[in-house]
Amino acid sequence: MALSVPVNGLKEGDKEPVIELFVKAGSDGESIGNCPFSQRLFMILWLKGVVFSVTTVDLKRKPADLQNLAPGTHPPFITYNGEVKTDVNKIEEFLEDVLAPPKYLKLSPKHPESNTAGMDIFAKFSAFIKNSRPEANEALERGLLKTLQKLDEYLNSPLPDEIDENSMEDITVSTRKFLDGNEMTLADCNLLPKLHIVKVVAKKYRNFEIPKEMTGIWRYLTNAYSRDEFTNTCPGDKEIEIAYSDVAKRLTK
Repeated sequence: MALSVPVNGLKEGDKEPVIELFVKAGSDGESIGNCPFSQRLFMILWLKGVVFSVTTVDLKRKPADLQNLAPGTHPPFITYNGEVKTDVNKIEEFLEDVLAPPKYLKLSPKHPESNTAGMDIFAKFSAFIKNSRPEANEALERGLLKTLQKLDEYLNSPLPDEIDENSMEDITVSTRKFLDGNEMTLADCNLLPKLHIVKVVAKKYRNFEIPKEMTGIWRYLTNAYSRDEFTNTCPGDKEIEIAYSDVAKRLTK
């Protein structure tokens, strides 16, 4: 499946780069599949406000022309003016460099801590969901909760620019929408797809829910779900569950 994401507001004569994003297809071979790295690049391009097209790649029937384009490469990858780029981290750096202000938004976070917030959650989640030993389940769940708690604390801690030194009021809890402020940054493009997978898969296969007391995380997810840049690049919950049906291990004695 290929779709084009148009952008309004281009001046006549502006020369746009030709960008095509190749992402993993879902179980039907056409829709968007479960791949946080694919969604990460999809979100970055959408937030940049650049015109680009998206092609979903069915890994079971990888077309010959695609194998010629990027031999031995699995999605996600992009072509930029015909040149293939394949490493997700390098693609992110490249796009931030070439799609720069004033024409395109800068997406790098202002606060370095935003880049590392929540970075260990996915590893703890993977250990929790792949475990088949009931006696290890509780400790692995605690490990996941600990990393979620750390993210929640970061999201609820006011950033320096939320604190007005001249104000009489003490701001003790942040009200920001995303990791680095009220706008999405590269840090959100990296973390949100993974955090959403954790929420969907842990509920389905372990009946585990992110505690409601973690108000920072729930505020963060709620704000993400209100943005097209996230919801329109995200696979359906069913697709995520299907992707983990063989990965998530049953607890067996």
